[in-house]
Amino acid sequence: MPQLLNPKTLLGIACDVVTREVAHLDDRRWDDWLALWTDDCEYWVPTWLTEDTLATDPHRELSHIYYANRTGLEDRIARIRTGRAPSANPLRRTSHTVTNHLVTEAGDASFAFRTSWNAHVYDPHAKQSFTFFGHAEYRLSLRPSGWLIARKKTILLNDTLPSMIDVYCI
Repeated sequence: MPQLLNPKTLLGIACDVVTREVAHLDDRRWDDWLALWTDDCEYWVPTWLTEDTLATDPHRELSHIYYANRTGLEDRIARIRTGRAPSANPLRRTSHTVTNHLVTEAGDASFAFRTSWNAHVYDPHAKQSFTFFGHAEYRLSLRPSGWLIARKKTILLNDTLPSMIDVYCI
């Protein structure tokens, strides 16, 4: 059985994975971004049900975005690449910032952490910039290829969405 890693080591792993994730999104390196995810991953952006209450079940409540596995993410990227995604045509330019990493749970072959994030998005069609912000809850899982994202829940804190959101701009 692997030895439980200390919080500093886990924090370093978390920072590395998240930094790679946002760099791949900003650089439109879609294959590298997809390689960060497990096959059975979950990607979820819940909606706010009330001012203080988030949706808790992506199968029963409305979500901004929900993919139950990597196949869903791969399909989304395929649509972005081919221009079949109206929300990504023309493709927005993004710059992500992630901060305040905090390990929230640790196990032998997986751990959870939380980050705060901002995404500056420029829409060339509208000639406008937007800022999306919030925090994200991740679960990383140790696989033969290394630490991969098994789950990401993105909490969007904007009161209104001035533009369509997509996986690459939040």
